[in-house]
Order: sequence, then structure tokens, then C-alpha cells
Amino acid sequence: MTGSKYLLEINNFTCLVDCGLFQGLKALRLRNWENLPIQVEEVDAILLTHAHLDHSGYVPRLVKDGFAGPIYCTKSTAALLEILWMDSAKLQLEEADFAKRKGYSKHENPEALYGTKEVEAALAMLKTVNFKTNISIHEAVTASFHPAGHILGAASIMLNIEGDTQSKSILFSGDLGRPKDPIMFPPTHFEAADVIFIESTYGNRTNIPLDTTAELADQINQTIDNGVVLIPAFTIGRTQNLLLMLKELMDKRLIPMIPVYIDSPMAISVTKLYEEFDEEHRLNDKEVFNYPQFHYIQEHSQSATLNEVKNRAIIISASGMVTGGRILNHLFHRVANKEDLLLFVGHQAEGTRGRTILSGEGEVKIFGELKKVLCKIHQIAGLSAHADQGELIDWYQHLKNHPKYTFIIHGEQESSEALSKLLSPELPQNIIVPDYLETFQLFNNI
Repeated sequence: MTGSKYLLEINNFTCLVDCGLFQGLKALRLRNWENLPIQVEEVDAILLTHAHLDHSGYVPRLVKDGFAGPIYCTKSTAALLEILWMDSAKLQLEEADFAKRKGYSKHENPEALYGTKEVEAALAMLKTVNFKTNISIHEAVTASFHPAGHILGAASIMLNIEGDTQSKSILFSGDLGRPKDPIMFPPTHFEAADVIFIESTYGNRTNIPLDTTAELADQINQTIDNGVVLIPAFTIGRTQNLLLMLKELMDKRLIPMIPVYIDSPMAISVTKLYEEFDEEHRLNDKEVFNYPQFHYIQEHSQSATLNEVKNRAIIISASGMVTGGRILNHLFHRVANKEDLLLFVGHQAEGTRGRTILSGEGEVKIFGELKKVLCKIHQIAGLSAHADQGELIDWYQHLKNHPKYTFIIHGEQESSEALSKLLSPELPQNIIVPDYLETFQLFNNI
């Protein structure tokens, strides 16, 4: 479900819709080092549905390899990319340096996928677009970006292709949000498209609850007298949803007034963008992020002092799947503490440390050391920024006519297959779960 990249060849024009990093299983991550099936110089343009690295994080590598074309995205996506790409480059460089010092790489001089130089070059190539506005990306191709409800800036992308004898449309759902998300507006519905690419992150999960405040309060109240609640949270969307819920729970005295430490400089920077792009969300409480109980941790020295906190506190830190960032330091010091609670609030992809812990493994490797997992573990599903199976089907069923082709993408195999069986049983030949690097010819003589 990671590393989203979809290559379109339209007559003499070639573009990528999304250009993401593979994450999770090592076999997937190794794909980040493989060459594209075409020469990088042949790619004329990139269109990004949103800023998450599994959709955008490979762009700087493509720039390093020679890509020099425009990169289209919404304005808020561009603002997020500056934060996410710089952080990704920093982590890539640190990982390469660590591998070299520890000698665990098979390469004598392990390199980063890219660095800050490539990020700066990629940022200079961004072409920002307004929502719901047609833009020409080629003499025969127009594109429009429509709110997808997933995170700030997230879009579904509609491509319209004008040919000599006919016109065709291709719709990429991007990652779809939930219709009743507490912060983001619902995803856009469409009436028609000839070809649709629909995500399937939760294609096999139904009826994920929308109101999880009672569950969140219960987990906090069971823990805080004797321990600390540690929450790995995604920096965009999930952290902000959590802060809104925690403020409401404290205001209603459903949980005690305890300190909440947001230990993620990137999440802090992202949170400020919610004020800058306030027209993109329905959050009315402008002071929610300035709540007195919220403490934003910037410096590493401040972060280290949280290891001394024994109870009556909540720590929110990135990354959401426990693959890197400051959450690793907190987990290292707390995973063996029976009184602490590790509370997952998002999807844990296969091959990630978060999935390993959730699967019940008794040990987990952190900083090269095996640590016993003795802390309490719980997962809350309702905070996901992804539409569940029923919501995906509802989005699809707003189409008045069956597309010629529907491609089920961006999901683990089980999720994609489950959704494919439900979308259009009477036309199964038009519902396709594509394999990695599989190609299709969709139209003739456009």
C-alpha cells in the first residue's frame, strides 16, 4: 500500500500521478533503490494528490536522478511538503551515516536516497494550484484538484484528455477521508469518469466507529494514576484530531486536567498550518491548539526529560507507525513498563514496528537492542483519516455510470481484493487489482 506511483503515457506526454516512498517491509523498502521502468528524463510532469511520504516522498530522489519538470499540487500540500521532505532528507542522511558508523550496510559508503540539496531543488519545481480549477498540463490534457478530505491539501485528481475523435477522463481518488471527520470537510463526489483509481487502505474494514471519545477517555483514565499514556501519532491530521478530542474531554471533566506533551517539532510546524489554511477545514475553535494543558516540545534536551515522568501525563510523538523519530526514544524507555500504555490511533502497515507490536510479539528491536514488550497495548480505530469500506463504496456509488475500468490501488492485498468484490459484482471484468509494474492500454486512437 506504500510507494504509490502511477505512470500515464498519453500520446507524446508522460506524467506520474503521485511519487511515493515504499515503507514497511524490507522487500518493499528496497524498491526505493530500483530504477523506474522508463528513463527519468522521459517524465514530463508529476501530479501529487497529497503530502504524505508514501505519495510524495520519492520526488527528491527523482530530482536527484534527473527529473526537471513541473510538480503540480495544492497550495497547502506545497506548504506541507517543505516540512515533510526536509525531515525525510534529514532522516535519510542520518540513517546512511549510522549504517556507515555501525558497519551493517553491505556498501562501503552507504548513501542517502537524497539530501537537502535535492529537496530544495524539488521545492523550486512546485506549481501550486487552486482546488476545483482546471489547469492545462499539456496541450491535450487538463487537470483539476478536488478536496479529498484526508489531510490538509489532499485532493482527488481528475484528468481530462482531448483527442482528435473523442475525449476521456481519468479520476484518481487519492486517499479519501471520512465524511464526518471532526476537522476535515467530506471528500468530493463525482458523477462520472471513464477510468477510476480508488484507494483501498480500509477496503476490508467496515463500520469503523466515528465517535471514539469514550474509548479514548476510558483508556486514559485506566492508566494515568500509575503510568503514562504514550501515543505514536501521525504529524498531519492525527495529532490535531487528538488535541481537539483531549481538549474536549478535559473541558467536560471526562479526564483529569493533566499535561499533554507534543514531542514532535514537525507536528508543531504542521499544526500552525491549520491556522494559515483555515478555509480547508471546519475547526471553529481557533484556540484549541493553544490550550494551557498542551506543551510543545522543541528541543531534544526537553524531550529527554520526559523519560523521568512516571504518571499522570500523555506524550504524543511521531512517527505514527513507530518507524523513526522521537517516539523511538520514548518507546525504548517505556515499552518494558507495565504501568504505561502504548496507544495506537492509526493504521499500522505490514512490516512496521507498530504492526509488530500490535501482532503480539513479545520483543521489539529499538536502536539495535531487543526490548521486552511489557507495557499495555491498545488500538483505537476511529481516529483514522481513511474512509472505511462502507464509505469507499458510498463514494464510488455516487458515480452515475460504470467506468470502463476501475483500478483498486493503495491497499494491502487482502483489503484490495475485498473491495474489488463489492464495488461492481455485475461487471467483475472491469474491476482490477493491478500488480506491481503491471501495464494496461486503456484507450485506442484518442
